[in-house]
Order: sequence, then C-alpha cells, then structure tokens
Amino acid sequence: QVQLVESGGGLVQPGGSRTLSCAASGSTIMFYTMGWYRQAPGKQREMVATITSTFNTNSSNSVKGRFTISRDNAKNTVFLHMISLKPEDTAVYYCNAVSTMGRVHWGQGTQVTVSS
Repeated sequence: QVQLVESGGGLVQPGGSRTLSCAASGSTIMFYTMGWYRQAPGKQREMVATITSTFNTNSSNSVKGRFTISRDNAKNTVFLHMISLKPEDTAVYYCNAVSTMGRVHWGQGTQVTVSS
C-alpha cells in the first residue's frame, strides 16, 4: 500500500512559479504511473499531468507548455513544476499513483492559490 503526501502549495502571484512535490512511502513507485490532478471550487477533479514508469508524459491542454511533471524514483518522489501561473490554476492539487494492477492511490492534496 503506497501512501502519498503532497507539499509545496501556497499563495503565488500571477505569472509566478511553484514546484509541488509528492513523496511516496510504503512502496516503491518505480513501476507506478504517477499523476497530478486538481480540483477547483465547484468543479470536477481534472487531470493535470501524468508520467509513466518509462517516463512518458502527458499533460492537459490548459497547462501544456507551462507545467512539467517529473519523477525521481531514487527519492520515491514526483514533482510538478509550474510556471506562468494564472488565477485559473487556483485549485487543490492531488497526487495520484496507479499500480500495474490498476490500483489507484491518492494523496490528501495541497492548495495552490494564484492571486495578487
């Protein structure tokens, strides 16, 4: 059973940058597909970016070119590097891990607020 803990959220000015971290414990994430999702108030949770065990990445059109997902298997950690942040990026950001058997794990989320 893998446990996920997100960190790095906070208040950011428009145009600013932030890096979120997702630290995993309980199991190595080496063979997991990892992802970042977000949920804004009154909206459904949406995929932001994913990275497979072979380091293939995918991201939503709304963040393409601004957000980058990466992973460090040695540190059992996944990152979301965010630049050129916009107010519409304000949301709770969740880390997600999907095992090779299709088992899904979620972190508790970290709030990112983009505002001047």
